[in-house]
Amino acid sequence: MSLMRGGTTVLTRALGRTPYYVVAGGLAVIFLFPLVWNAWASVSGQPGTAQESGHGLGNYRTLLDYDAGLWRYLLNSTVVSALTVALTLGVSLLGGYAFARFDFPGKNLLFLLTLAILMVPYATLLIPLYVLLGRLHLQNSLVGLSLVLAMFQLPFATFMMRISFEAVPRELEESALVDGCGTAGALRRVLLPAVRPGLITVGLFAFLAAWNDFIAPLILISDSEKAPLPLAVANLRQQSMGAVDYGATEAGVVVLAVPCLLLFLLLQRHYIRGFMSGALKG
Repeated sequence: MSLMRGGTTVLTRALGRTPYYVVAGGLAVIFLFPLVWNAWASVSGQPGTAQESGHGLGNYRTLLDYDAGLWRYLLNSTVVSALTVALTLGVSLLGGYAFARFDFPGKNLLFLLTLAILMVPYATLLIPLYVLLGRLHLQNSLVGLSLVLAMFQLPFATFMMRISFEAVPRELEESALVDGCGTAGALRRVLLPAVRPGLITVGLFAFLAAWNDFIAPLILISDSEKAPLPLAVANLRQQSMGAVDYGATEAGVVVLAVPCLLLFLLLQRHYIRGFMSGALKG
């Protein structure tokens, strides 16, 4: 009897979760279908492309040999993304810690002004920033592009780091201070491990934004050899006589998507924890 009751309980639980699995599976199919279709199209034959018939890697060879070369564009994107992530993490870590742990005049007003940057349309600031970078001798440079991309990530990143620090009990930091750690030591040894999910969330968002951004490189980068991969793929679309090379474009989209998918799959557990810490705090 106990075995029958146990089996009935398991079956009931499974049936109760069936709608969840159906909805999750349907959403997975909806979101994965464009990626699978694009990957298949990138190796399929299309008129006017390097892979006109059959299936193969002709479109990827076109992408590999385009202008300065695929590896050059991948290196540019990697440099820009790494600098953007490093700047975003460094500034938002210190800013979030200050907003969460210190009281100073105008703290809440300054925090609201930081978040207010999110209300400014992204494209409207690029021309003024282009002029400013020219005066700083950072026009047409990967460093200048990284500074701009990091600036647009800082409001969200600072918000995330503030709620991450606020979710950590003050008693942990106070215990470290009593044991002889200074403020910097407590931050490094106690608080950093505690807010690691928030840091990974901020870093992942900064990477995705920098890796996939097109508008900022279009305005700020004029040298084709310094172009990141999204800009290079957009330029690759226009071939002779104005024809669009859809095959090479689809191959470029696949190359752009692979690092994003891998990073998200590797870091999804920390990413979810980072958002949950803020949700629990709220």
